[in-house]
Amino acid sequence: MSTITLKAGREKSVRNRHPWLFSGAIQQIDAAARDGDTVDAYSNTGQWLARGYLNRRSQIQVRLLSWQESETIDEAFWRRRLQRAIAGRAALAADPSTNAFRLVHAESDGLPGLVVDRYGDWLVMQCLTLGIERVKPLLARLLVELCQPAGIVERSDVDVRGKEGLRPVVGMAHGAAPAGPVEIMEHGQRFLVDLLGGQKTGFYLDQRQNRQRVASYCQGARVLNAFSYSGGFAVHALAAGAQRVTNLDSSLEALELGERNLALNGFDPDAQAEGVVGDVFQVLRGWRAAEERFDVIILDPPKFAHSQQQVDRAARAYKDINLLAMQLLPPGGLLATFSCSGLVSADLFQKIVFGASVDAGREVQVIERLSQGTDHPVLLSFPEGEYLKGLICRVTG
Repeated sequence: MSTITLKAGREKSVRNRHPWLFSGAIQQIDAAARDGDTVDAYSNTGQWLARGYLNRRSQIQVRLLSWQESETIDEAFWRRRLQRAIAGRAALAADPSTNAFRLVHAESDGLPGLVVDRYGDWLVMQCLTLGIERVKPLLARLLVELCQPAGIVERSDVDVRGKEGLRPVVGMAHGAAPAGPVEIMEHGQRFLVDLLGGQKTGFYLDQRQNRQRVASYCQGARVLNAFSYSGGFAVHALAAGAQRVTNLDSSLEALELGERNLALNGFDPDAQAEGVVGDVFQVLRGWRAAEERFDVIILDPPKFAHSQQQVDRAARAYKDINLLAMQLLPPGGLLATFSCSGLVSADLFQKIVFGASVDAGREVQVIERLSQGTDHPVLLSFPEGEYLKGLICRVTG
């Protein structure tokens, strides 16, 4: 097997079982090693450390898979890792009120570069790295064996693949394509999901528990669901007794799917909700000028920071959107605000929301802190896996 050698003093993260090795930590790579191959990592003094797969084109040149020298990265290895991840979701799989959740959460499940989501009888797979791309047919076959899905959709159409030297791929990894949107259940509510064309893998599964938590504050409320996508928060809010919900999104198609989801759950999209298409920042400014008010505002924007260089700009955007929301809330109103930018820490996000409260002249109490669902676990040796953070705030003053 080919090897890599680390620079002196750069083995600490490997010993701590962090799964990433950056190019700056590597002293030498065997010339015979091909990108995508499994390689052994050695310290500068010649001690074996770990085993992973290589890609010179990526800044993360090695993604580590095993810290056991005797463990071979073969079919049995991939099967064991998949079985362990699936077993970790056994309680969710047994819940008849929910049939959509994450089965494999990449590094946090010991499978860096692989994401698998379950949507009822269907699986959606994302292959994010060259190492996973190389074993994709094997992984699809194992998933069929372990899960017996109606089909496996591949949604490897994310930007990070470009950093690995890979092109986007969307299509079927197994079986025939679904005839249209697939219906799922979440806490007893029904949703239509576009597996081949929707955002992410079709639905924001990481917000599953948060949708229920936010809904608990919505009884009798006028709710604004900003960046609404297909209306997940809206359906749960109305199910909890919200008076009326406004879905706001830049995509007309998403709003139309949101209306279908409302109707699917027995709600009247005209009498109990409205859909507004437009740029959220601009629409909120217009409502502020018109002195519009909502009792509960939900902000679930897309990722604003895709690189370290974008963090400052992202912080300004988060501050702006939270400031606008606070100005649309009456005293005692509720703000549920989220960031899915992994580069924006929970501490920084709270400071940003605090800065917005100062500029808005409002006193804000944090009454709940939220994160991603239990099917998106965070490996202690990989804190980067905790990317979603949320605050439920009472806005007074």
